[in-house]
Amino acid sequence: MICPVTGCFKIIGIIAKPHADRVGPTLKAIYEHLNRAGFRVLLEETGYPLLEAPSDAMRSAYSLGEECDVVIAVGGDGTLLNAVRASARFDTPVIGINLGRVGFLVDISPEQALAKLDEILAGRYLAEERILLVAQILRGGRVIREELAVNEVVVHRWITPSMIEIITHINGRFLNSQRADGLIVSTPTGSTAYALSGGGPILYPTLDAIELVPINPHTLTNRPIVISGASEVEIAFGTAKEMRAEVSCDNVSIPDVRFDDHIRIRKADKPFKLLHPIDYDFFEILRVKLNWSNG
Repeated sequence: MICPVTGCFKIIGIIAKPHADRVGPTLKAIYEHLNRAGFRVLLEETGYPLLEAPSDAMRSAYSLGEECDVVIAVGGDGTLLNAVRASARFDTPVIGINLGRVGFLVDISPEQALAKLDEILAGRYLAEERILLVAQILRGGRVIREELAVNEVVVHRWITPSMIEIITHINGRFLNSQRADGLIVSTPTGSTAYALSGGGPILYPTLDAIELVPINPHTLTNRPIVISGASEVEIAFGTAKEMRAEVSCDNVSIPDVRFDDHIRIRKADKPFKLLHPIDYDFFEILRVKLNWSNG
């Protein structure tokens, strides 16, 4: 447990996906329930208009991460990604309520939300720490952009029909040069996201590892590889000056990466923290979401 003392959560933040199905009734039920229980509840600004809440309860996502003891993400996995990026630097744990479709990260249903939240906020929960990635864009040896990623950093071709040539080094050692549509550099958390659709393996989410998955490689022998979480990945491009590439960190895009740019990716200094109900079972989620064991 991150905080084993009952009653350690006093200020609770909520980040909601404004246009998700059922978000209004679910958000209202959670907000009113927590207020009745005596918690101070703060709302991220996009979800604030859905409720009749006092104006001093509205915050930016990053303010929630800084001010709150825990942040609840009400939506799909994308909503939780936003909550984690806002909260991780402050060591603020996140809880996920699933209003989305797949929901590998948000594991509490709206029907169970109030009962499960009561248990977690009373100190009965499972806590996980998972790695984040930091991606830096280097131009002329200088960092011009830096972003966090919960799931993955993706380098891919942009506004061009041609493949790009990707040159990858691990800890300064040459791995390979490949022509492909792109490369996914994934955390174990992201191994059930884009990396999975690219043919990568599923990794247990608390592993200290990084997964590299090529996107439509020209050579079929280019396969996914899993490396230590302590590794630093550096990506450069071939010399085709007409190349256009884009870097995406989860759902944050960095367009118009130049052919002479380098992308440096490593594990963030701090992990992020997820709180689950005590009956949380990752393998059960895999069975349900991937339709295993039904044959």
